[in-house]
Amino acid sequence: MFNRKASWIAVALLVVFSMVLTACGGAAPTAAPEQPVDQPTQAPSKQQVEVFSWWTGGGEAAGLDAMIKVFGGDAPDSWQGHAGQELIGTYVAAGQLEPLNFLYEENGWLDVMPETLIPLISDGGNIYSVPVNIHRANVLWYNPQVLTDNGVEVPATLDDFFAAMDTLKAAGMDAPLAMGEQWTVMHLFETILLATLGPDAYNQLWSGEKNWGDADVKVALENFKKVLTYTNSDSSSLSWQDASQLVVDGDAAFNIMGDWAEGFFKELGKEPMVEFGWAPVPGTNGSFQFLSDSFVLPTGAPNRDAAIAWLTVAGSKEGQDAFNPVKGS
Repeated sequence: MFNRKASWIAVALLVVFSMVLTACGGAAPTAAPEQPVDQPTQAPSKQQVEVFSWWTGGGEAAGLDAMIKVFGGDAPDSWQGHAGQELIGTYVAAGQLEPLNFLYEENGWLDVMPETLIPLISDGGNIYSVPVNIHRANVLWYNPQVLTDNGVEVPATLDDFFAAMDTLKAAGMDAPLAMGEQWTVMHLFETILLATLGPDAYNQLWSGEKNWGDADVKVALENFKKVLTYTNSDSSSLSWQDASQLVVDGDAAFNIMGDWAEGFFKELGKEPMVEFGWAPVPGTNGSFQFLSDSFVLPTGAPNRDAAIAWLTVAGSKEGQDAFNPVKGS
């Protein structure tokens, strides 16, 4: 759906954080090794192993730490990618990922994971990643006190949204809608498309059944252009956490971000519906725009057994129960 900011940090081990396409795009395709008959469920005790992830702050990093604790040691050779073409159209197409069907069969995951998710991580009958969550993307975060002080209701439609931000600008708030770096702009764009088109036309746009030149798409683009006039001029220099911080600090009234922002607000110790509130993005009530984070097994992984043990934890109930409440998914 979109890429997220990456940086390098150490998290109880050497955990290398990088954008997936940057970190691994130069690797040469290699053939998948034969799979052992017996797959271990725990990592060897003395191996130096790495995992690639972009979870660098707030509830994201805390969630990753929580899942690593369930694993019982350092995370193994794997990396994080979104379900969909971010993995299927790149690393799978290049033959750089091992199929994980055996893990799904051994752990019964096909019986518990959403049916609509599996096709997004599959190609040619093979499953290539282990999802750890489902996120809702179309969430409007707001500062309840700012809205109350200015007599503004939580907007339900795009027209309500524009009117609310006009009121706030008239009251002296320069940028009622907080926005961050480039990927958050694309995130905002997708939610405005959904709000304008509705779920059926939105899906048709991506499937090719609908034309980008259609009249309603042009309306969506105009709505997006208008939304941008309410955003902060320094957005390109801010992370998504920085943009969210503007809302809880009262420097902005709104931010459109996925439900992972809740994990960030919890890390800050903020009180729900007092210091921050949430609602569907105006115009999207009844729609659940989703994405899923997942982990993969690269071909030729130096510590393949440990990687399989990590993926087993990542897909387990225990691993996901530890991870998701902290992550905000």
